[in-house]
Amino acid sequence: MHQKNIVYAGEELGKASKALIMLHGRGGSAEDILSLASYFKLDEFTLAAPQATNNTWYPASFLAPEQQNQPWLSSALDLLKNLMADLISHGISKENIYLLGFSQGACLGLEYAARNAVRYGGVAGLTGGLIGNSIKSENYQGDFQGTPVFIGTSDPDPHVPVERVYATSNILRTMHADVTEKVYTDMGHTINQDEIDQVNKLLFK
Repeated sequence: MHQKNIVYAGEELGKASKALIMLHGRGGSAEDILSLASYFKLDEFTLAAPQATNNTWYPASFLAPEQQNQPWLSSALDLLKNLMADLISHGISKENIYLLGFSQGACLGLEYAARNAVRYGGVAGLTGGLIGNSIKSENYQGDFQGTPVFIGTSDPDPHVPVERVYATSNILRTMHADVTEKVYTDMGHTINQDEIDQVNKLLFK
């Protein structure tokens, strides 16, 4: 199971009014994803980056049947739930908590948010989608109450079919998220400047 290993940066927890949870991709690290923070407008934020055990949140593709990614997927979702509770206990409301992930981390962040929909500060999924061989709408509950969500991806992408991105956006919209979706032709499995600009404009304005 995932050990609780959170790397913090930015404003000291307990003094910050906002928090951004940053989720690294498969084979990445908390430090990797934290290095993106300099591109975003995060002056008043505590940054919290969980480190996945063995550098991966779950073993198989995010499109595999869910049981193939258990118990690691449930452990990762529990880790996020506990981290949320920690941030709230330090005086940060859910409306001021943001989620941002890349690739496998984007999938995890989107999945967590959809299973626990409330008014968050914002959610950014940089190349990712909801998890499972099919989207099971019964897994998703709550109301985003207009939470801004940005999802960006390449078409094609070697890991994330654009059809899953579209389906993810549609589910989140039915749950009253304010979704902006951008598909970049032949971008590759990476993050581009326009995505950074979009996240700054939509989430960190």
